[in-house]
Amino acid sequence: MSFLSVTSVPRLRWSSPRAFTLRPPLVSLVFLVLGLVIFGLGEALLVTAGVGVSPWTVFAEGVTNITDWSLGFATFAISATVLLLWIPLRQTPGIGTVLNAIIVALVLEFALPILPTFETYLANVLLALTGVFVTGFGGAIYLVANLGPGPRDGLMTGLQRVTGRPIALVRMSIELSVVGIGWALGGTLGLGTLLFAVGIGPAMAIGMQILDLRSAKQ
Repeated sequence: MSFLSVTSVPRLRWSSPRAFTLRPPLVSLVFLVLGLVIFGLGEALLVTAGVGVSPWTVFAEGVTNITDWSLGFATFAISATVLLLWIPLRQTPGIGTVLNAIIVALVLEFALPILPTFETYLANVLLALTGVFVTGFGGAIYLVANLGPGPRDGLMTGLQRVTGRPIALVRMSIELSVVGIGWALGGTLGLGTLLFAVGIGPAMAIGMQILDLRSAKQ
């Protein structure tokens, strides 16, 4: 349970001094891109597993049930609303906020056709669990780069700063709340959805612990 000791995103030697900058340090930019590629690969593994969509997709499905919106537009509207919540949380966007959407989309586009698929449900559950931890580790890398989080990760870091609670618990609370609302609105969920909701926060916190410890030993 040591991951509960992570109460903020660590600042390491390769972290950018500022999130909003037009001239980011090259090393920070490299780690940002690396983290987002790994993040996107983890999400691709979850999609490939086919045992449940992500919590925010469940939420978007629920929104489509009470509106005439498409799933894509519902997802966009939710992301825009989350960005508005950044204002009272005093979150700062950066190049990472933009690259998050672009790089993750590209990784999904190219990774999904080549990832392996399995016949058994258990194998796909293990694939989904792997996807959760890969996503969490990639998220830790790109957040430590400190060049701006994506909408949902920014909500997490903003709420963490306000509440002072561990990152793992804050993220878990957000994801479970989103799943609950989406399911109540008629969204569909599976075991993979619950694994992601419960596991993504601890996975990110563990990733940050690993990065912090390795940096301290260098």
